[in-house]
Amino acid sequence: MQYLYNILIYCIGFVLSIVAFFNIKIKKGVLGRKETFSILNSELIPTDQTIWLHCASLGEYEQGLPVFELLRKDFPKHKIIISFFSPSGYEIRKHTPIADIAVYLPLDTKSNAKQFLELVHPELVVFVKYEIWPNFLYELKSRQIKTILISALFRENQIFFKTYGAWMRNALSAFSHIFVQKEKTKELLNAHHFNNVSVANDTRFDRVFNQLKTDNTIDFIEEFKNNKLCIVFGSTWSEGENFITSYINQTVYPNIKFIIAPHNIKDKQINILKNSIDKKVILYSEHQGSNLREADVFIVNTIGMLSKIYNYADIAYVGGAIGKTGLHNTLEPATFGVPIIIGNNYKKFPEASEMKANGGLFSIANYIEFKTILDKLVENKNFRIESGQLNRNYIQKNTGAVIQIINYLRK
Repeated sequence: MQYLYNILIYCIGFVLSIVAFFNIKIKKGVLGRKETFSILNSELIPTDQTIWLHCASLGEYEQGLPVFELLRKDFPKHKIIISFFSPSGYEIRKHTPIADIAVYLPLDTKSNAKQFLELVHPELVVFVKYEIWPNFLYELKSRQIKTILISALFRENQIFFKTYGAWMRNALSAFSHIFVQKEKTKELLNAHHFNNVSVANDTRFDRVFNQLKTDNTIDFIEEFKNNKLCIVFGSTWSEGENFITSYINQTVYPNIKFIIAPHNIKDKQINILKNSIDKKVILYSEHQGSNLREADVFIVNTIGMLSKIYNYADIAYVGGAIGKTGLHNTLEPATFGVPIIIGNNYKKFPEASEMKANGGLFSIANYIEFKTILDKLVENKNFRIESGQLNRNYIQKNTGAVIQIINYLRK
């Protein structure tokens, strides 16, 4: 199995180098990985004390951030290296203040793992959630480097727990400790003789709850809302946008403001979205000098603002669960005490299932269901407020993972 895996990794590297000619995102990753070792060579010396943090992409970075921030504070003399596998993480967070050096993670070959760890020589390594790279882990284990996995979530049908996945499963033994989100994951790992496991919940709860401690004011959004009922449609995809534009165009309720933050902010897609709306629309890129109070719809054609925009929502729709696209972050609006609507493709997202069971989140499969629940939330203020409060309580109840993890690291 190990032999086949190593062949596969080399094949993947070859395929990515070909596909890079036709895909800008993949090209960034291919070129970025070529620079990793030269960056580390130029930025590190053998006497540096270092900590290595690794995330697959932007979502895992945000998930691990509350832990990373405390590590930055607790180890001020250490150089912190953060690595990403995906361009969507690296390109957006390569200048993050929590790290001294940001790089792409090289492909998981034995030689890359050895060279990377020779250069980084970390005293501590933190992987987030799903990042299980066997060659890197085996090399970490052979060097006896303290390595932890946080916010882990495993399922019984994954390769680690198949009879033919023993080599992959053994790679998990490199972790000094595994902090998992759910008791079910702990039981699964215990059943396969991993006893260095603690249930610490998901660090994303701490991350979004900390958002309440920051200044979430956005002056132009406040001006646009103008003290009216505001529905925020966050991280939307084209499948759900058909529902959204139909609702906006057909609604009979006066004095409602709509904010749409699409996942795809390319000009072509934004223009299609804007032209499908009959009401007065203002784009973020054109908002300066506009009469925001008179507009009905504000389209956020930029990134990095949505978590604060949810502060102005009375109702939120979170995209990605209609069709085959994965659900986006429902915890961000929940922390502001907002009732949430999502599609019906959410089974792999336990927080969505739990919020739905609690009564603060509603899933829809078609436009009729979408309109029915939106109308009810608009019309019934008590129902709207009570549903949102259930979500806020859910967030607060599930915080505390970061303290548990940091207490372990401080030992």
